[in-house]
Amino acid sequence: MKNLLFKALILLSILSTHASCIQRGKPSMSEAGDTLQMKYATLLHIVRYEDYTIVSIDNPWKEGKTLHKYVLLEKGRTPSAELPKGTVIHIPATKNVVFNTAHCQLMDWLGARSQLSGITDLKYILVPFVKEGVSKGIIEDCGDGMSPVVEKIIDMKPDLIMLSPFENSGGYGRLDDINIPLVECADYMERSALARAEWMRFYGLLLGKSEEADSLFAIVDSSYNALKELAKKSTDERSILTEKLTGSTWYVPGGKSSIGGIISDANGTYPWKDDKHGGSLAMTFESVLDKAGNSDVWIFNYFGSGHLTYDQLSSEFQGYQEIKAFKTKETWYVDTQRTPYFEEVSFRPDYLLRDYIILLHPTLGLGKPRYYTPVYN
Repeated sequence: MKNLLFKALILLSILSTHASCIQRGKPSMSEAGDTLQMKYATLLHIVRYEDYTIVSIDNPWKEGKTLHKYVLLEKGRTPSAELPKGTVIHIPATKNVVFNTAHCQLMDWLGARSQLSGITDLKYILVPFVKEGVSKGIIEDCGDGMSPVVEKIIDMKPDLIMLSPFENSGGYGRLDDINIPLVECADYMERSALARAEWMRFYGLLLGKSEEADSLFAIVDSSYNALKELAKKSTDERSILTEKLTGSTWYVPGGKSSIGGIISDANGTYPWKDDKHGGSLAMTFESVLDKAGNSDVWIFNYFGSGHLTYDQLSSEFQGYQEIKAFKTKETWYVDTQRTPYFEEVSFRPDYLLRDYIILLHPTLGLGKPRYYTPVYN
């Protein structure tokens, strides 16, 4: 009997030790964190821990490097351990300065209007609640985005500043020294439209609007992919040329850019589809004409006043008359002074995809474009 009891105790000891080893070998939530899986975004990494959330942004210009690391800590919560290195942001951020019109519009869509306290480049913003807020003194106009009124921003004491990073920018001047978290919105450097749109999940986390952001992104994702499938049903094989001359240079989207991807998803033919660049390509008019002059459709953005006519285009540059779409009157433009193109397309790429499908596949009967207007005769 004693023998049997002794063996049982040995067995229990072994099992207990084994279980302890298994427990030690398996990372706990507080050690390993819970990764928020991104469906499309490649530059953004979010890991939730028990006391905080880590957000890492890959440097889009230096492979293998980190652009910025943030530690998100809920307001009023005291962490049980020392926080890791990174810019600490207390969430939800309820008082924010935003440098980009698209992020202002996103705040509107997420139900976070009251969390916008300051903006820059007011003259380029078409979001109605922003215009109204500035006129009523609810939202501060902080001047030009390239040289903001830093003193005004300091006096506001915002929770964070949202701005766009640029390659070799050399930093943000005085904004680097005022002890206000700078959120580097590198969403525009993603290679696909849906990847860029998915950054709304990060911004929703900052604003305390995660559920709203996840819900909106699910709508965008579903709508975009449904339109993509619809475009595949068209038998039209039409090509498209984008942009126009800026001075003596014609900047066209690279083949791997988000615009190049949207054209592909719209089942359109893009002259630079085989190009491997994610940014823009600087071209001469002659090279554009040679490669894309016979495109069926020509589209571009236009910041002007009144309706744009073919005579105005000709007076701007006579060479435009050599473009096939100019001759066939298949030229369309976005009046960015009156149409909220830049406000919307970053986080609603499904809207832009629909416009492209309408222009490339009119037989599908999707109606009128949301953004594009035909150049007037």
